[in-house]
Amino acid sequence: MAETTRHPEPRYGIRPTMKDVAARAGVGLKTVSRVVNSEPGVTPDTERRVQEAIEALGFRRNDSARVLRKGRTASIGLVLEDLADPFYGPLSRAVEEVARAHGALLINGSSAEDPGREQELVLALCARRVDGLIVIPAADDHRYLEPEIKAGVATVFVDRPAGRIEADMVLSDSFGGAREGVAHLIAHGHRRIGFIGDQPRIHTATERLRGYHAAMAEAGIAVEDSWVSLGSTDAGRVRAAAEAMLGGPEPVTALFSGNNRVTVTAVRVLAERERPVALVGFDDIELADLLGITVISQDAAAVGRTAAEHLFRRLDGADHTPARVELPTRLIARGSGEIRPA
Repeated sequence: MAETTRHPEPRYGIRPTMKDVAARAGVGLKTVSRVVNSEPGVTPDTERRVQEAIEALGFRRNDSARVLRKGRTASIGLVLEDLADPFYGPLSRAVEEVARAHGALLINGSSAEDPGREQELVLALCARRVDGLIVIPAADDHRYLEPEIKAGVATVFVDRPAGRIEADMVLSDSFGGAREGVAHLIAHGHRRIGFIGDQPRIHTATERLRGYHAAMAEAGIAVEDSWVSLGSTDAGRVRAAAEAMLGGPEPVTALFSGNNRVTVTAVRVLAERERPVALVGFDDIELADLLGITVISQDAAAVGRTAAEHLFRRLDGADHTPARVELPTRLIARGSGEIRPA
């Protein structure tokens, strides 16, 4: 007698349906639908049987049909620059809390500062019919989003403005914060102050550089070209820039770092030197309070919360011209920015 080959039951990919629930509970499809959607018209005994069948089968409601009926998916997309950046942790959490309060699911992803990847991710979220988007932009041209916005996808840009379209935005005061930080160094006796920032195509980098120049000009200090360096936040690039500014016969006596990643490398470079050098960093960093690092602090959670609340107001029907909200920064003096020139 030939041996019959037995094929194992497939483990993945087959989900129980409402028909399966109805068959197990011995009721009709309409009855299962009423129980699943918490509709009236079902006796307690019948509801109990249906719930027992749902639990036994592991049934989960498929929301696709409800989405088609209601036109809303109860989900929003968040496109960040870098999920590993500590600035985006509290921002993302604040967005999620607001979304949850509105009964919405948050889906997020990272553009890795790549304009092409940003567009791909944004359009993929739109294809999945998210109701709204919060975007930290990597691109400088967002006209690709115009059809989606016209189709009803509420969109708020965060940290940097949208490029070549009119849209809501929530920003921190990068210019004012940098000006305050550099003025703080000047007030502590520094005249030769170096600025190390991010790539010049990034809005926040240019705004912080503008704040640096404004503070120096207000103090009547002429800035030398060798005191300014913009580029990637790669540790090797930042280290080389810092060491160049700190070397030579007339080194800078203070550094202003343009973001948290630059600050981390600057702290390492300064820790290796015998001569004390003042430092103020834009963005707080982990352990900055223990290390005594003076910073210009952004309230990342407030930025995320404000953006999300603005987004849901749009989704609830608010109709007004695109708004620009700019939140203040705060200088936290901890010691490194108060070191006077040697």
